[in-house]
Amino acid sequence: MSFQELIRPSEEEEAFYAQCRAAYLAVFRSSLANITSKQQLCRVLQQAGRNPSHGTLNKYWTTTTTNLNFDDFCDILKREKKTEESELMRAFKKMDVNGDGYITHSELEKTLTTRGEKMTPEEVNAIFSLADINQDGRLDYAEFCRLFVSMVEQCQTAALERLEADTKLKRLNFGSQSYSPPKSSVSSASSTAAAKMAATQQADSDTTLKKDSRSSSRPPSARSRCSSLSNSITMTSSLNTASKVLEPPGLQAWHHTYMKGSFFLEDDGSITSLQYQLHIPQTTNVFLTIQPLSLTHTPDKASPWMSVDTALFIMSAGETKEDSNLVGFTESKDKDKYIWKGELNAGMYRLLPFTSGCKLKKRSKKGHSDKTVELVYKTDTEKLDLTKELREALSDIFEMIDLDGNGLLCLEEYNFFELRTSGEKCDKDAWAVCKENFDMRKNQLTKQGFMELNLMEATERDGDPADLWVTLETMGYNRLLELVEACPFQINVHCEDTQPSMHPLSMDFGPKLLNHALQKSITTRTGAKALRGNENVFMYTYRGEHRISSLIANKSNQKVTVHINNEQSRNCCSSRGMSVFAVEVPARTKMVCQHVLPINEKQDWTYSCVETILPSM
Repeated sequence: MSFQELIRPSEEEEAFYAQCRAAYLAVFRSSLANITSKQQLCRVLQQAGRNPSHGTLNKYWTTTTTNLNFDDFCDILKREKKTEESELMRAFKKMDVNGDGYITHSELEKTLTTRGEKMTPEEVNAIFSLADINQDGRLDYAEFCRLFVSMVEQCQTAALERLEADTKLKRLNFGSQSYSPPKSSVSSASSTAAAKMAATQQADSDTTLKKDSRSSSRPPSARSRCSSLSNSITMTSSLNTASKVLEPPGLQAWHHTYMKGSFFLEDDGSITSLQYQLHIPQTTNVFLTIQPLSLTHTPDKASPWMSVDTALFIMSAGETKEDSNLVGFTESKDKDKYIWKGELNAGMYRLLPFTSGCKLKKRSKKGHSDKTVELVYKTDTEKLDLTKELREALSDIFEMIDLDGNGLLCLEEYNFFELRTSGEKCDKDAWAVCKENFDMRKNQLTKQGFMELNLMEATERDGDPADLWVTLETMGYNRLLELVEACPFQINVHCEDTQPSMHPLSMDFGPKLLNHALQKSITTRTGAKALRGNENVFMYTYRGEHRISSLIANKSNQKVTVHINNEQSRNCCSSRGMSVFAVEVPARTKMVCQHVLPINEKQDWTYSCVETILPSM
């Protein structure tokens, strides 16, 4: 399969956004309408097949939230997966103390009134009266789960049918693009087809910008208003780029520290990574780099992540994003190394790793083999052991999470791994138990101890590899044990006059801070151009040595929808995953529009984009 085929928009992606729009338009008259209350958020999430708890709603609707738009809703749907029948069954089986497939009223009441988000006895009675289908005082939870999932599927199918039948809704739904429903959703779709459509929430996150199309995809109304802006930038091959940041003379004698980390591609297509705190004891010259990390255990295997673009933003460490200032970012590139050189005053800084999402993206599963690598096997003595392939993968994972590169995992490093794979942390008492059972040195877990720990988990499951697969897939591996949804990286900091120190921060410490840094990096490096027809909407287009990024600034008092057309670009891939799309920008807000990279860095590339304000409806 060619690279161009891998990055073509997928039916799964179309199906996901069709589901988003259908659910949203089942509650609101237009996708431009805002969610203005927690109750509305709950209702529209339920329409999309989610079953949000109070905790989930409070996560997205905080005390400072006044409204959420359609883009926010799509982001939430990517993060909050649909409640699956198997997930419900697992929850009910934990309540089924005698394992007979039924739950009594007392069992249900004990669980729901004492655990998690506690319910009142009256709320439990109401649930039981609805769920006790046979009216025998017992809940057949398997039948209940089937009915629940079927009801959700029917609601989603009805919303999609309504969207397909209403031409005005289709226009609201897809803006300037003609509506082409996913093949998996037709008006007579069965509930099974609806479930398939709703489950396939993510696929490839990028596409080749179409080469041969000459027709304009702007709507007649937009063309007649002439409220558009055209940008065309021709970029030379990276092989011919003359600007290089040379290493300072005597760099080997400078003080040095480094940290490792990884970008992880989440189910919703977003990318997360650790962030870092940098301490500079005194004012000094600094040479800072970030680059993809080659895992030493697999030098003979293809390493797709080595082509992933990386960047590092340096922010002064303030209490809030308003108190933090962008000091600089890695604009220059030397092979796979991204570089910043300058002077830093004494103080604390935050280092924010970034990748555009152009190269690290969901891959199409079409044509992929169903083959799965074996993880465990039985020895001649009938004891379970880890296969060679799994040991190699675990060895690479150990290297990824050994952030300071000392060959050992301290409790903090191990907890970053635990939070990533299980959502839980290992406390000091549990760490002491690990010390008694697994190989440790200086109260830190060795690679051998890490292997022993994973073998114990497999043994406790009698060889069932399900939990091992959860760990591997969360760390970015596929069923062939290929690392395809993660990019390990290494940050190096050299200081001329003082010894720097780095410390990792939480995995989700500051996504808002990173977005703030991104916006600043674009607006401070380029001028604003107003879109014709609206003097309060501006485009910023940053042209770096190896990346183009654009930002929309809406300074008006009402939201605007900007149609983006990249169809005339050549040898380009966009972080948006589509050559034509629309971006809704709330009033008095800045929003990063897209990042664009060359598909083939050895060839010249042309970024050609037409931005058009869509008329309000």
